[in-house]
Amino acid sequence: MDGIDSKMGNESWVLASHNEGKIKELREILSRFDVQLMGAADISLAEPEETEKTYAGNALLKARAACETTGRVSLGDDSGLSVDALGGEPGVFSARWAGEPRDFDRAMKRVHEALLESGSEDRTARFVCVLALACPDGRTETYHGEVVGQIVWPPRGEGGFGYDAIFQPDGETRSFAQMSRAEKRALSHRGRALDKLVEAEFSK
Repeated sequence: MDGIDSKMGNESWVLASHNEGKIKELREILSRFDVQLMGAADISLAEPEETEKTYAGNALLKARAACETTGRVSLGDDSGLSVDALGGEPGVFSARWAGEPRDFDRAMKRVHEALLESGSEDRTARFVCVLALACPDGRTETYHGEVVGQIVWPPRGEGGFGYDAIFQPDGETRSFAQMSRAEKRALSHRGRALDKLVEAEFSK
C-alpha cells in the first residue's frame, strides 16, 4: 500500500465530525505531520445519515462523503461502546442510544439500568473505533482500534466525553474521564486506530 508522503506538509484534511472531543484528539496528533485538521463545523459540512450496520461501514460512508464534497483527504470516525452482557449494545448506536437530543449523562444511566435489568454480573465492555481514510484519487483505507475494560458505576471523573466516565480500561483503577488527555490517548481505542493510520500513512 502506498502511504501519503509526509514530506508534502501544510495539508488540510477534513474530519467528518462535529464532535469537538474527537477533533481535538486527532488534531493534536496529526499536527506533528504538518496536517491541519478541519472539523465538519469549520467548513459547514453536513454529516450523512449513518445507515450502515458496522463501525467500518459508517466510517467509510462519512469519509467518502466529506472527500467528495471538499476534494480533500478526509477522515471518517465511527466508534462506540459495546457491552458484553447487553449483546454488544449500544454499539454503532452509542451516540443515539438515549434518543435525541444526544445526552450522554442519560445514555450512561441507560447502560447502568440495562445491566441491572439483565441480571448479569459481567461488566466487561470494549470501546471500538474505526478510522476511515478517503483520498481524492479514490483510495480508501480503514484502521481499527479497540480497548477492553469494565463498566463502573457511578460515573467517575470530569474529563473526557461520551461514555468515558463509566469505562475503566483493564489494568487501570481510573476511568477514562479521570485521566489526562495524554494518558487516555495512550490507551484509547481512537489512539490505537490513529497509531495504525500514522504508521501506514506516514512511516515511509
